[in-house]
Amino acid sequence: MVRTGGASVAAGPTLAVVAREAGVSVPTASKVVNGREDVAPETRRRVTEALDRLGYVRRPRFDAAKTPGLVDLVVHSLDNSWSGAVLHGVEAAAHDAGLEVVVSAGLTRTRGARPERGWLDKLTARGSSGVLFNLAELTPSQYAWLEQHRIPFVMIDPVLEPPSGVVSVGAANWHGGVTAAEHLLALGHERIAVVAGHQRKMCSAARVAGYRSALASAGVRHRPEYVRHAGFDEGVAHLRTLELLDLPEPPTAVFVCSDRMALGVYQALAERGLSVPDDMSVVGFDDLPEARWISPALTTVRQPLSEMAATALRLLVRMMDGDRPESTRTELSTRLVRRSSTAAPRDATPR
Repeated sequence: MVRTGGASVAAGPTLAVVAREAGVSVPTASKVVNGREDVAPETRRRVTEALDRLGYVRRPRFDAAKTPGLVDLVVHSLDNSWSGAVLHGVEAAAHDAGLEVVVSAGLTRTRGARPERGWLDKLTARGSSGVLFNLAELTPSQYAWLEQHRIPFVMIDPVLEPPSGVVSVGAANWHGGVTAAEHLLALGHERIAVVAGHQRKMCSAARVAGYRSALASAGVRHRPEYVRHAGFDEGVAHLRTLELLDLPEPPTAVFVCSDRMALGVYQALAERGLSVPDDMSVVGFDDLPEARWISPALTTVRQPLSEMAATALRLLVRMMDGDRPESTRTELSTRLVRRSSTAAPRDATPR
């Protein structure tokens, strides 16, 4: 038995048992558990597998009730304006709550079939009281690890549907897709394509579903060839737009499921000598700074990224205080921002 905060709890396997199982010394196993870098990859793999197999639970070095001042933010990357908006929202809300934030990028990716555990162990080593994950795709083992360590966490725009009970914050993506398509329909477009993100990603699937719902409500036939997936990649969006333009009956408008992909759409149209919006209307999604910088300025669906991040931080603070939110899913509203990239098609009358 081990004693924690005056209460006795059943002890799991010791570090010595893990070391013996992995065929290493106890100091080496300790290095892996504590996220040290001076361990050979093969040795780290054996120790990590032993940790998972034996269900070893690393005891935090901190008392969360006594050190509530530090939280972690794990983002997909730091090289885009999306992450900048998320950081702004978290920083502002953390300042109001008197918290400090540690930012890490790309740490939830997996190598082969095995999740990287070192960054998870570092969370407890530095005494973080909670974690925010943005655009993260956690494995079942990673979810289980967080639950085992009783670390509160909130997902910001999760890639996949999170397990039951996981708290997440996102945008009203389905409604945003409806709004984008309805705007183009109101201008008189009926040949409306969509350049979507990943097929399996929650937000992308919802935006496409909203687009299709708006077409159905307007009595406009859905054309499967008008739906192209570009994985939220600007270069792939460029290629998918060229494919749309090569169709026997190309679209007169396109709903692009991210502003970054819209840049690729603009490039493809320019290469074909086509102009926006005279030859094709374009609607984006996100309302990133790029939407205002490109010419013509992009009509887009605004999702409140900074507000989503701030809301997630406030929910995390409540969970750190032991308060469980009534709903595990919070959705913030989206709205259309009209600029100069949409107009009526030349051969139609606005509805």
